[in-house]
Amino acid sequence: MLLTKMTPILILIFFIFDNCKNKDANNVKSTQSSIPFVDSLNLKYPDEIHFKDVRQLTFGGNNAEAYWSSDGQRLCFQSDYAKWGASCDQIYYFNPFVDDLKVNAPNYVSKRGGRTTCSYFLPGDTSIIFASTQNQGSDCPAAPERKKGGKYVWAVFGSFDLFVADLKGNTRMQLTNNEYYDAEATVSPKGDKMVFTSDRSGDLELYIMDIDGRHQKQITHELGYDGGAFFSPDGTKLVFRASRPQTEEEKKEYRDLLSHGLVQPTNMEIFVCNIDGSDMKQITHLGKANWAPFFHPSGQKIIFSSNHAGTRGYEFNLYMINLDGTGLERISHDSVFDAFPMFSPDGKHLVFSSNRNNNGTHDTNLFMATWQD
Repeated sequence: MLLTKMTPILILIFFIFDNCKNKDANNVKSTQSSIPFVDSLNLKYPDEIHFKDVRQLTFGGNNAEAYWSSDGQRLCFQSDYAKWGASCDQIYYFNPFVDDLKVNAPNYVSKRGGRTTCSYFLPGDTSIIFASTQNQGSDCPAAPERKKGGKYVWAVFGSFDLFVADLKGNTRMQLTNNEYYDAEATVSPKGDKMVFTSDRSGDLELYIMDIDGRHQKQITHELGYDGGAFFSPDGTKLVFRASRPQTEEEKKEYRDLLSHGLVQPTNMEIFVCNIDGSDMKQITHLGKANWAPFFHPSGQKIIFSSNHAGTRGYEFNLYMINLDGTGLERISHDSVFDAFPMFSPDGKHLVFSSNRNNNGTHDTNLFMATWQD
């Protein structure tokens, strides 16, 4: 992903958004893009031909991992925005077509506190699953040092467990309860399965379970960090990003870091498999950091974030690629950071996180584009 000589901006971006992970980045200032927008209302760059228009949804703090409800009327997401009372990432939801977050705060879900990450609506859209450290108390656990031995790292909190809360923030169910990292859960469009990442095997692997938490089964088995998985529109496949240490030195470093609850996300590629882990295929071979994948509504393409074309390491943009690895197309044209793309269920809108229009601050906000193929 991001090499060892990472700029402060890059450190900020990845610490905040370790993919549903452990994000806390308030110490670094990102650079406002010098590329002109088409106009101040659309917030759209000239070459973003798939965006009919772009609307900004949040206006401060670090906001990421916005995911649609099944009816396409609400978004749940995580934010550390201090004006909403958050001291680290908390879970919220709102209606992007009606609610004005410049005026009113979104609905607060993770009311038991702790550090939270990776929320997703459950079938029926009346409850939300997310990972939280709440069983360890309401305080936010301390974030790790940004670097270890001069290299950038993410934290893997063993106190993360999976919880289900209703829309008023009442905890209704705890799906995992152990000393391992259980997080990054997403739900099948069929409403019958969930996928999540856990290090309970000694490595960060993908697991499938029933919607009620039963029948948890490991489906990936290769050394490396497998995470950020999403189901295809028909619920038969998964797309995810993974690191794959190759040399003995890389494998040793990976294992050593993981033993301390850390990972180094410097090289990741996009993979697709069946929901039982079979027919595993690597889709990208781009180098650097390729992550935050999501299926196009057709099920035949994948949209994702990558810095492979950047020269400074921190220029992350959205790309789309066919399932067979052909037809790579650049979607966004920001000069700093675009990531976490997700199509609405009807395919008409794309929500994503971006540093665009942040007036030179280090804020990362949510944006919604009207999509045109």
